[in-house]
Amino acid sequence: MVNTYNKGFRSVYKLTAHLVLVTKYRQPVINREIMNRIDEIVRQTCQKWSISLVEFNGESDHVHILIDYPPDVALSKFVANLKTVTSRLIRRDFREHIQQFHRKEAFWTGAYFVASTGAYANNSRNTSGLRMHLLKLTRYRSKTFV
Repeated sequence: MVNTYNKGFRSVYKLTAHLVLVTKYRQPVINREIMNRIDEIVRQTCQKWSISLVEFNGESDHVHILIDYPPDVALSKFVANLKTVTSRLIRRDFREHIQQFHRKEAFWTGAYFVASTGAYANNSRNTSGLRMHLLKLTRYRSKTFV
């Protein structure tokens, strides 16, 4: 598979990042309904930032997000916005469920993990890497969320 590069006004680029967001106190707050809602919010937020969502998945206490983003996006600002929007909407829509785990006005921990992945994630010869991990989570997710 040949890597496809994105073209800007004065740039040609391929910027891919793997982002992991963890729930407050790493509590297993995320059920299937919440995961689907987070997926929906992430897709909408990515679209607003002109970011391409490559993969999304997770477990009951964290989510993995794989994105392609343009060079004019400050990744830290995108992550801050994404965490704020998802936290606010999830806490609004699932308040009773979340309060079973904690009463803090936060859904995510203050920290996050991000790693640049470049062409690695989209390289068909390297299927044992990140994309395979995310695909395994898809199988795990379908079995664990009720």
